[in-house]
Amino acid sequence: MSSWLFPTFLLCVYGFFSNLRPSEPFLTAYLMGPDKNLTETQVVNEIYPIWTYSYLLLLFPVFLATDYLCYKPVLVLQATSLVVTYILLWKAQGMLVMQLVEFFFGLATASEVAYYSYIYSVVEPAVYQRVTGYCRSITLFGSAAGSLMGQLLLSVAKVRLMYLVIITMASAAMAFVAPWFLPMPKRSLFFHKNPAPSEDGTDCNSTPQMEKAEDAQSKVPLNSHDFSMISNSSESVMRRRSRGLLEVLRMLFDDFLQCYRCRPLLAWSLWWALATCGYFQIINYAQALWETVRPSQDYEIYNGYVETLSTLLGALGALLVSFLPVSWALWGELALCVLSFLMAACVLVMDTLNNIWLCYSSYVLFRATYMLLITVATYQIAASLNMQRYALVFGVNTFVALLLQSLLTLIVVDSAGLGLDVFTQFIIYSAYFAAISLIFLFAGLYKLASRNRAEQEVLANGQAESEADALPVCGESAGR
Repeated sequence: MSSWLFPTFLLCVYGFFSNLRPSEPFLTAYLMGPDKNLTETQVVNEIYPIWTYSYLLLLFPVFLATDYLCYKPVLVLQATSLVVTYILLWKAQGMLVMQLVEFFFGLATASEVAYYSYIYSVVEPAVYQRVTGYCRSITLFGSAAGSLMGQLLLSVAKVRLMYLVIITMASAAMAFVAPWFLPMPKRSLFFHKNPAPSEDGTDCNSTPQMEKAEDAQSKVPLNSHDFSMISNSSESVMRRRSRGLLEVLRMLFDDFLQCYRCRPLLAWSLWWALATCGYFQIINYAQALWETVRPSQDYEIYNGYVETLSTLLGALGALLVSFLPVSWALWGELALCVLSFLMAACVLVMDTLNNIWLCYSSYVLFRATYMLLITVATYQIAASLNMQRYALVFGVNTFVALLLQSLLTLIVVDSAGLGLDVFTQFIIYSAYFAAISLIFLFAGLYKLASRNRAEQEVLANGQAESEADALPVCGESAGR
């Protein structure tokens, strides 16, 4: 039992302090305030886009490096990046240095894959669900606690924003200590696979609740048997327990083709990528919108309370989603349509009504809705995948989301593109979520129509078979 308690404890300590960021809800106000004295155009159109670009460029190399180096070194790299980020944010001046800050933060964000995958390499499959719950919940708790702490220090103690950055840096420094004491894993998902039979236990199909949530057709091509065939074909390499880069890339590509042939998985992945792209944009630029509606230099702001409430409500929605009496396999596309339209409406309200309280309320509802739906999407995708393929699909979906976000940022936000003001940006983001809603409306209606047509064909075939079976009976009666 102690074999999994120690690394789980250290990872939770790291997750808590690395996400305890009191300055995060007030970053835009800090950059545009007297401490940094940057303009809205510099912050929105020239500094913030760097995070998107760096995250995109670093995601795939860090994904491979995380597995090849067995997680721990990348966790140390993430911790180092966070410390450097907040030291520069505290001490440095000028737009170019702030762009460098965004690059280091993009590196830290790309390295999050190490945090969420490390634990699976040092604990047994029997405790996966428990340790996943601990590690994910502690990050949400750390984020909520940091936002609340920042708001209380700002509103009650009247602390300057610079001191919130210093506290965030101190928290990152405390998080920096934990990864050094983590045990070094001896296996990973792709480069250093463990050939032991216990690997099959990572197949998500073993979870009964998830089996009920999926359509039967989504499971057929994605079970662990296909993956074992690929593994057996390179048995000699498995004996060495270490794989070459080309072989891993070939295996990932084969699995990629196999996974995305599954239509339900493709539908949920499409929503994941499209919605995450829009979600990142709203999260990145909401503070700039609030700062325009209610300038922090003239009024007291409550961004910390908003971030705390939205995080807690999102976590609650993610926790309760499994109790919703919805057949996601049947109604999933239409549910995505309705809730994506709700998200579009929230963004539109934030943009057009020019009232900070409506902005805050719409943001909370928007973020809670996204977190609920992304949890459903995660369940639906994970239900038919083993651990290796889940990591692949998660990485591909995130990469596509970042690619779309980079294109959207380049065209709409970046000064090299249109360089639109924040209000015009949010009009476009609202239309973007409305377009997602329309896509899944058509997909849902097509699915229902196809299902009804198939049922009618089965019914008609059944009636024809019944009539055909009845004919010989009539003939025998007439002969007698």
